[in-house]
Amino acid sequence: MSTRRIFLRDSAIVLAGIGAVPSWLARAATLADQNGGDQRRKVLVAIFMRGAADGLNIVVPFSERRYHELRPTLRIAAPTRKVAASDSGRDNRFSNEAIDLDGTFALHGALQPLKPLWDKGQLAIVEATGSPDSSRSHFDAQDFMESGTTSKNLGDGWLNRALPPATDGTSPLRAVTLGNQVAHTLRGEREVIAIGNAQQFNLGNSEATSILESMYNSSNDPLWGRTGRNAFEVMKIMDSINRDSYSPQDGEYNQGGQLGRSLQQLARLIKANVGVEAAFAEIDGWDHHGNEGPQLSERLRQFSSALSAFSQDMGDRMEDIVIITMSEFGRTVEENGDAGTDHGHGSLMMVLGGPVKGGKVYGKWPGLEKEQLFEGRDLAVTTDYRDVLGELVREHMGQKDLDSVFPGFKAGDPLGLLRV
Repeated sequence: MSTRRIFLRDSAIVLAGIGAVPSWLARAATLADQNGGDQRRKVLVAIFMRGAADGLNIVVPFSERRYHELRPTLRIAAPTRKVAASDSGRDNRFSNEAIDLDGTFALHGALQPLKPLWDKGQLAIVEATGSPDSSRSHFDAQDFMESGTTSKNLGDGWLNRALPPATDGTSPLRAVTLGNQVAHTLRGEREVIAIGNAQQFNLGNSEATSILESMYNSSNDPLWGRTGRNAFEVMKIMDSINRDSYSPQDGEYNQGGQLGRSLQQLARLIKANVGVEAAFAEIDGWDHHGNEGPQLSERLRQFSSALSAFSQDMGDRMEDIVIITMSEFGRTVEENGDAGTDHGHGSLMMVLGGPVKGGKVYGKWPGLEKEQLFEGRDLAVTTDYRDVLGELVREHMGQKDLDSVFPGFKAGDPLGLLRV
């Protein structure tokens, strides 16, 4: 299978002049004018929490006796009262007290910025998710999950396969990895752009541009020629975007670390109506074998601040955006001797966005009693991660052929995560 990818980073190509407007962008502009100046597209954003995030301390099963027994020092304190919607502004980010959601589950205090999204029905949580594969290897589990399989790396990624085939009117910015290389999730036959720092795109010598562009256009290899043309189009678009000043709409990205910077760039692309349909971002640092408490709190503060800032910045455009978060596996129910947790099995997924039927915890909770745990030590998986992804691919992206996206997988009953 041929792979067509464009890597744009660190000003590797210096181009000049905006030149002619790409044909697809001209058609998009015409459509936008017909729609009152705003061309709306559905966008699916996948965020990978690399390192095996501790789902039990992210969304806390505080009503479970065994949770408190097995985590005498790591447990998150149960909420002292149910937090009402009117209390969404209460800042729990520096508290160890959980934020009650439904009397059974609670958010870690550092996730306070996400509580307003829960109250508005734009945040849903799917508990006890993961892969049927029992691997506790970060590398294998990440490869399998990004590939969309359980125990085989297909080479390409599920999100790339979820995109419809390109046409002459398809934007070269339809699929974006927010980083310096294309993530496994988006590798494949559909063209993908990797953008590390959009501000580093510079345009310069027009003569050099003319020579390079002519070389691509005269190529007898249609794949090479198309890749070159797309690269030039993207550079021109990015230069045009960078020429315009940008101020986030009520979004405070600076608390969100690298994820915040990535989502700010994504927001800018979406607002520029450049045809984004799928995007991938990641946040690492979740492998807490020791001293987990403060490390997890800091990571969650960045994670929640980035997501909250993006949601605020996008405003009513969140009605067209769905974000899915995932991690390769969870962590042991029982804390270890170093005030940390080890590689586990089941975890959780978050689904955010305007179309989401939020304010609810989905999935079947397996329990934490000894006989209910996977291999006697880990949260069991009761919802295959592909059931969650498949529902979003089918209902939000409109890709009905899930067999091509998740080969060999037979989906279970729909969870009903989206307002259809």
